[in-house]
Amino acid sequence: MEKSQIINNIACLLVENKTTDAKLLLQNEYPHKLVKIEKRTYTLKEKMRQFLRDGFIDRYTGKKLVNPGMLKVITNYFPEEFPYDSHWKMTTTHRAYWDLIPTIDHITPIAQGGTDDPDNWATTSMQNNSIKSNYSLEEINWKLHPGGNLNEWDGLTKLFIELVDKNNDLLHDSYIRSWYKISKAVYHQNKVL
Repeated sequence: MEKSQIINNIACLLVENKTTDAKLLLQNEYPHKLVKIEKRTYTLKEKMRQFLRDGFIDRYTGKKLVNPGMLKVITNYFPEEFPYDSHWKMTTTHRAYWDLIPTIDHITPIAQGGTDDPDNWATTSMQNNSIKSNYSLEEINWKLHPGGNLNEWDGLTKLFIELVDKNNDLLHDSYIRSWYKISKAVYHQNKVL
């Protein structure tokens, strides 16, 4: 039965003053599932491993994503043309940060009973993570694309490492420094270079 039809039937029962029947219908056909939400925080290492595992591909669109440190390097060189806001305000941050920075999303949302483990993680852009929110892929008619091939696209990680190696002044930026250290460690660990 369609969800709107269930609500319609409940409303009709309420009009007829059949609150017990309406409650039973709600409990049986459209029950609320209480989900205990645990705090989710990921280390940069966990994030980088996931991004590499998915080949820096947005698993919901199939589009290429970019190592976060690389975008901040561009901001470092061109702060007016490529602005960054530490609070990610869309009015002051260049659109590329929302379109191209990868993040971890739960394929089956935690709010719908999904697990918080790598088997339920997918790399997606910040924008698509916001759009998907707590919806399942079926609810928003999205599909899961295959991960990418790091030999074809590494999210500009190798180039990012090379740029910072050539210009150590970039390490004065804590955001760049953090992504540089973890990129170098995890990238080398995965023998991608």
